[in-house]
Amino acid sequence: MSEPGERVPPEVLAAFGVAAAEPVWMGGAWRAGALALKRIDFLPETLWRAGVLAALPDSPAFRIARPVAAADGAWTAGGWEASRLVAGEPDTGRQDDVLRAGAAFHEAIAHLPRPSFLDVRDNPWTRGDRVAWEEPPVPSGAAGLLEPLVRARRPVELPSQAVHGDLPGNVLFAAGRPPAIIDWPVYWRPPSWAAAVAVADALCWYGARPALAARWAHLPEWGQMLVRALIYRIVTHDIVHGPAGWTPGLLAAHRPAVEVALAHAGATGDRPAGPAGSVPRR
Repeated sequence: MSEPGERVPPEVLAAFGVAAAEPVWMGGAWRAGALALKRIDFLPETLWRAGVLAALPDSPAFRIARPVAAADGAWTAGGWEASRLVAGEPDTGRQDDVLRAGAAFHEAIAHLPRPSFLDVRDNPWTRGDRVAWEEPPVPSGAAGLLEPLVRARRPVELPSQAVHGDLPGNVLFAAGRPPAIIDWPVYWRPPSWAAAVAVADALCWYGARPALAARWAHLPEWGQMLVRALIYRIVTHDIVHGPAGWTPGLLAAHRPAVEVALAHAGATGDRPAGPAGSVPRR
């Protein structure tokens, strides 16, 4: 569980109608009464996401954490956002169920136009994503993990849409209810890329076996999506933590995942680089 962030100020609790509730840290947000409250990371994204989720119809395949407006009708108050608490806990051993929930969610939001905030959002994760899709040059470093992935990257032609870029720990399970999708970081990529990120995370961090990747190999351009998913995660980790962040244990966790991606891409570490290419710019 992450360290507690800044506590929710009393005036923010009052703005969202929370009375006589002591906030409790949940590892990514504060629970106060029936709400989950978080510091805003990037206001344009928060406002866009709140508008989408407030209007999204209920689905038998997934639940969502509905945004809650403050007393003045705004989606934010004092630099904070709020949503309804949803029952459930993450279960990183249920990756096939995570992927199925993600697929249903992506189908439900496939009609959305590309949000303009993607043109200006800038953080280590968006930089890693752009590197994966060949927008800026690939940095050196990352303990040698990137080179075979970059050599294996090939052009792809897939439509992009709004997707959830961090599914595994943000799908909650509760008995008798559909999975709940929370904490949506918005990306504009093919849905199969979002699935590949979830699989890459499961391989590197949650002890998943290569069979997980094989079960989802029917998705479009699966090998190339796995390659890009791993480039995205590796570059982001390198930006955040630097060379010292690549501990022996972390390297040992990533190398087999790289081999899985290369196998699905029909590549080896010795294969020469091909021409550049990507889906439309995010």
